[in-house]
Amino acid sequence: MNKTDQLIIGIDASRNRSGGAVAHLIGILSEGDPVIRGIHQVHVWAYKTLLDAVPDRPWLIKHNPAELEQSLIKQLLWQRFDLPVEAKRASCQIVLNTDAGTISTLRPAVTMSRDMLSYEPGEITRYGFSLARLRLILLRYMQNRSLRKTDGVIFLTRYAADIIQQSCGTLPSITYIPHGVGPAFKQARQVNRWPEEGERPILCTYVSNAEMYKHQWVVVKAISLLRERGYNLTLSLVGGGKGRAQQLLQDTIAALDPDKEFVEQLAFLPQKELPSHLSRADLFVFASSCENMPNTLVEAMAVGLPIACSNRGPMPEVLADGGVYFNPEDAGSIAAAVEQIITSPSLRLTIAQRAQTLSQQYNWKRCADETFTFLAETYQKYSR
Repeated sequence: MNKTDQLIIGIDASRNRSGGAVAHLIGILSEGDPVIRGIHQVHVWAYKTLLDAVPDRPWLIKHNPAELEQSLIKQLLWQRFDLPVEAKRASCQIVLNTDAGTISTLRPAVTMSRDMLSYEPGEITRYGFSLARLRLILLRYMQNRSLRKTDGVIFLTRYAADIIQQSCGTLPSITYIPHGVGPAFKQARQVNRWPEEGERPILCTYVSNAEMYKHQWVVVKAISLLRERGYNLTLSLVGGGKGRAQQLLQDTIAALDPDKEFVEQLAFLPQKELPSHLSRADLFVFASSCENMPNTLVEAMAVGLPIACSNRGPMPEVLADGGVYFNPEDAGSIAAAVEQIITSPSLRLTIAQRAQTLSQQYNWKRCADETFTFLAETYQKYSR
């Protein structure tokens, strides 16, 4: 009998609170078929709201410990002391940690790396001497420790793998498995044709919550510069925000658009509403300087929007030649990239088609298949 026959795996999704982590769990458990890889059962531990969003499957067993609905301290204590007991009771032979910040000591295990903010050179200094900066330093320590102790590591991009291993050291068993993008984005298409001069404003959209490394206020300055040059543009910022980044954004809007003529900021939109929102845009701007896997960028690629994109991090790896790049901290650079797209119909068409083609490689079935395969292979190596 093959060592993966009747394999039982566990998934610790207790810390899956971000949009990307939630979409990942739903995606791989919706699209994956672990049975064909010799996996008999998949046990997943998560909070109730997330489990309710995951479809039922014959091979899937859901667990909702009471501690996962309580404080972070209780969640961590559960992860450290109770999860090993529950995983053993469920006869799990290998566990997938969906967060590299795990404090679980379960072995064998595969750990996913999602966070880049504590690793990206220069990004941590944006937070000055603050509790947020201290948290990032502690998080990097915890993640390095868990990555070194695990039996296999899943990175979302090659860029992330290179940068993180500069901190934690070379890891012996790694793979690259990017997130997928939902079918609703691939089915969505632009509903508005490109506006003729004077017909209506060109709508630029940027989907991301306001953070220091997202540079929304710089994008506002860039759009203002283009309007001063005579281009009729509006900007829709989706995702809300708080803290210093949100204050910088509000101050910039107050200074450059006091009458709210060309900038709108929308709160967080549910995932199901994003495809239709993107389909109404003319152009997508992505100005982040720190990403592990830029999910909203890939979603805009799938819709087929022309994209002006940050030249930092893994963005050139993901978007390749499907966009026009800029320095996300330079309003003039952003304005120049957007202006290229506005003034060249052939460029708009070429990069939009190329980005949409590139987005086809990002799908949840592929992500699920490669994830379950890596788990089975890692168990085989461990059990030799």
